[in-house]
Amino acid sequence: MLNSTSKHILHCALLFGLLIVFEIFCGGIKVTESAFVAIDPWEEYGTLLTIVLYLLRLLTFLTLPQVLFNFFGLVIYNAFPEKVVLKGSPLLAPFICIRIVTRGDYAELVKTNVLRNMNTCLDTGLENFLIEVVTDKPIGLPKHRRTREIVVPKEYKTKTGAMFKARALQYCLEDTVNVLNNNDWVVHLDEETLLTENSVRGIINFVLDGKHPFGQGLITYANENVVNWLTTLADSFRAVSFDNGIDGSVAEDCFFAMRAFAQGYTFNFIEGEMYEKSPFTLTDFLQQRKRWLQGILLVVRSTEIPLRNKVLLGISLCSWITMPLSTSNMIFAAIYPIPCPNLIDFVCAFIAGFNIYMYVFGVIKSFSLYRFGLVKFLACVLGALCTIPINVVIENVAVIWGLVGKKNKFYVVQKDVRALVTV
Repeated sequence: MLNSTSKHILHCALLFGLLIVFEIFCGGIKVTESAFVAIDPWEEYGTLLTIVLYLLRLLTFLTLPQVLFNFFGLVIYNAFPEKVVLKGSPLLAPFICIRIVTRGDYAELVKTNVLRNMNTCLDTGLENFLIEVVTDKPIGLPKHRRTREIVVPKEYKTKTGAMFKARALQYCLEDTVNVLNNNDWVVHLDEETLLTENSVRGIINFVLDGKHPFGQGLITYANENVVNWLTTLADSFRAVSFDNGIDGSVAEDCFFAMRAFAQGYTFNFIEGEMYEKSPFTLTDFLQQRKRWLQGILLVVRSTEIPLRNKVLLGISLCSWITMPLSTSNMIFAAIYPIPCPNLIDFVCAFIAGFNIYMYVFGVIKSFSLYRFGLVKFLACVLGALCTIPINVVIENVAVIWGLVGKKNKFYVVQKDVRALVTV
């Protein structure tokens, strides 16, 4: 079995190898005379089309900041860390509230995951904790000294009119509901999220360290039974008020984090990873992407967050919104090649090659070689590459639908595979 360092070296070698191959294939690195475009586009295509082609090519650079952050993060930091080691006794950890928010549509799923997460905490040695389930509908959570069910009254309204998850989470902070002290910590989970012993150790280390008030960790999507291979192959911590109005209710976690960032709070990464499942259907996959785009769009355009704190998020959003245009650039680049400076060709090929590698890396992180075996693992990598065209189409549809559709809606994807079975 390979150790952590060996895995990271192999991952870096694969990344650089793919990038070099992609640069040569796309002409970013020119090794033959045929790699050079020897036409005058102004003469060949006319002024208007040539201007459009160059503008589409430049749109690619909107993704460059995010690509560079991802690239250096994957190279500099070990992407395959060893088992998280506790830096102190769990018995000395401050009180931790694991808060799960749900509409209450999947009661059995919530009850099952609460039990699993509670046992995971106990197996890790954590004693000073409580699991809170905040729900719009009663789910009948069994009585236990380590669990608490909070039902949000239908008539409850926040001061700013927050909706959906934000409304439920704000209800927990009301004086008549909140049972936590100022020094207690809150871990926010979705109803389908499963803790791992590694993630619990990471949480314990984070709160014992106490240097940062906020943290976020890693989620992977194919650790148990895969419901939909297509959506799986294509595919935290979140305290500041959740009462952020309608605009802060669709992507409440993003809005919450940006408000905290604007107020000077610091963040850090949580060791370990948690498990979730990808959407079960293509419709849910599409709806999920649409909601994410609309939620982040509402965050970026909000006047409550200073511009200086959302510049990078805004650039990332612009690259997402212009995805239909940058996608069409790939088609036009093949039909109407245009000469560009070598640096532009190199950067465009680098961005495209790295984004393709992110799909491969997602498979490597989500699918265990030892669990699936070499043949099935390689098939998953190939499958991820094959789903890229489908994913690109879905992402483009989600962008267009998200821009023209109603923004303040919260679509909840199917969470429980048992609900898919017809009796």
